[in-house]
Amino acid sequence: MKRKTIARDISWLSFNERVLQEAADPTVPLRERIKFLGIFSNNLDEFFRVRVATLKRMDQFGNKLKNMHLVESPGRILNEIQDIVLQQQTKFASIWEQVRKELAAEKIYLVTEKQLNKDQQKFVQNYFEEEVRSNTIPLMVESIPQFPYIREKSLYLGVVLSRRDGALKRKFAIIEVPARANGRFKQLPSGTDETRIILLEDVIRYNLKSIFSFFGYDKYESWIFKVTKDAEIDIDNDLSTDLVEKLEKGIKDRRKGKAVRLVYDKDMDPSLLDFLIKKLSLTKKDNIIPGGRIHNFRHFMDFPDVFKKKGLRKKPFAHPLLKDSPRVTDVILEKDVMLNFPYHSFNPVIDLLREAAIDPEVKSIKITAYRLASNSKVVNALINAVRNGKEVTVMLELRARFEEEANLYWKKVLEEEGVKVLIGIPNTKVHAKMCLIKKRLATHTIHYGFVSTGNLNEKTSLVYGDHCLLTSDRHIMADVNRMFNYLQNWKDGTQLLKACKTILPCPTGLRKELIRLIKKEIRNAKQGKEAAITLKMNSLSDEVMISLLTEAAASGVKLRLVIRGIFCMYTENKKFKFPVKAISIIDEYLEHARVFIFHNEGKELVYLSSADWMQRNLDHRVEATFPVLDDNIKRVLKNILDIQLSDNVKARILDNELKNAYVREKGVKKIRSQVAIFEYLFQKAHKQHIVVDPVPPDLTLQTT
Repeated sequence: MKRKTIARDISWLSFNERVLQEAADPTVPLRERIKFLGIFSNNLDEFFRVRVATLKRMDQFGNKLKNMHLVESPGRILNEIQDIVLQQQTKFASIWEQVRKELAAEKIYLVTEKQLNKDQQKFVQNYFEEEVRSNTIPLMVESIPQFPYIREKSLYLGVVLSRRDGALKRKFAIIEVPARANGRFKQLPSGTDETRIILLEDVIRYNLKSIFSFFGYDKYESWIFKVTKDAEIDIDNDLSTDLVEKLEKGIKDRRKGKAVRLVYDKDMDPSLLDFLIKKLSLTKKDNIIPGGRIHNFRHFMDFPDVFKKKGLRKKPFAHPLLKDSPRVTDVILEKDVMLNFPYHSFNPVIDLLREAAIDPEVKSIKITAYRLASNSKVVNALINAVRNGKEVTVMLELRARFEEEANLYWKKVLEEEGVKVLIGIPNTKVHAKMCLIKKRLATHTIHYGFVSTGNLNEKTSLVYGDHCLLTSDRHIMADVNRMFNYLQNWKDGTQLLKACKTILPCPTGLRKELIRLIKKEIRNAKQGKEAAITLKMNSLSDEVMISLLTEAAASGVKLRLVIRGIFCMYTENKKFKFPVKAISIIDEYLEHARVFIFHNEGKELVYLSSADWMQRNLDHRVEATFPVLDDNIKRVLKNILDIQLSDNVKARILDNELKNAYVREKGVKKIRSQVAIFEYLFQKAHKQHIVVDPVPPDLTLQTT
């Protein structure tokens, strides 16, 4: 029996296949292709840590587990995952071999410990003794009563020690490769016209004799392996225990997480492999994946920049309404400004907070934080505001996955400076991106700030495609104020969220309103009226929303969908009156924005949101979906979406079979949407007093 929707986890693997396609694309600069291999590997690690681990718990415990949404046949899906991952691993290995050939063509060589000349041997030996040895701890695992803790995300060398004359019994050892301390790559002294790089594990391999010689062995063989563990932190409903204590305990417990995947060098000694499988309590049902000599490709996202051909990434530029104004605040008190990252600079967000920090008329700042930059300028501005006597409140979501430790650190930093830190709501993550600044004038008080689709992170704003609305609109700001009041008083219930009149909040209002808007388009289509819905988001997996969109397509509503990641809807159906246009764009920047457009009988409704259409976002998170009211901003957003929907270079078709075929149109000029959007917004930024903003007449741009 065919599933009503595509299984979420199978769809996710299809998304990661699109990342792998970028690594395989010869038109992508070589350094970027290596980076995409790293992204693919990192994505897959997190997929196993969270989704596969969850499916295994579902399969093992079924309905005995609380708060777990059971999927159809988790055991069957796990089998599908295993098959797909093995196929992708084969593709990955083939792509990496091709990349290595192209590296060699540029005289860039990744060499092993067996390919060193005398000078390089001496260099590697000295480097090990001076910088690596102190971070290298060999463990004779057969002699230890309990198998040592295997660190998540780390890479290990499994070593077999023996004597060539057979005088000593073979022994096993493991060594954690200290990539965090020493970095994964080391450039070697080479000829003037070439670059040679050695991996840290090969530095260690070359020095195994130095590490183990006092044991009396003379033969040392080693192979790479890594282990992926269940990374889920379960926070129970016991409100008597402080959330911070729970998270700290959860982070410690994560160290004890059950192994869910072993990836190893396919040439590993069979007895060593059997030993590891036994000690890690793995079975044939687990993901035991043979691979090549190199693993933990996530480090390759930071491959040394030794390339003669540099990337063509252009720097963000100032928004036209802000570039000639000394103060961001003055502009947004007059009109809305939409920043479109990564094309526009993130600096106005920081400047707005800095201006508020020193403005004597500003009394308070309230802001949400989900994933902050490591050296956050946002935090620095907020601390400056406290020191200037402002009341600062930060809603810091401690449970942002894999950011828990960093957010606990920021909690401590902020509280030490006098910031009031809110740490969330039981069973409900706070994912809304918003800021409220209160300014008291002589006769009245005004509110201004921003609402956004993305995180308040100046680092990721350089690579994430998002929209941030800087506004003083009193209707939007009144609802932002209601949402912050709810965050501070959530024990009183959701009445404040339900009272929002302009913003559509989750978990109380968005799903209901989306259903109403879709059903309205369905009614209009059935009555012969024009009806259309355009959606852009990261993930679409909610079965209720998919069912409605399927009904809409069958009723004659024209659907246009731009979905980067998980996409569980079947787009090909004989009952659909118009073909559903559904694409995914994977390119240099990560498409992260959520935009919802409803035709609404010609009076188009345009919304931006922090929420994807997933059950967790619509029902179990605090999210903010806000309307775009300014006609010019609305036009710009629609033009950006039209450009993306015209992409025939980096767009893939989202079909029923998950084939990930590129959009290709014969006889049509090439449009690479991210390049085209940059040019479109850049041209706007250098035109003065734009009143009408038509779609650019020529979207033809170079694809390099």
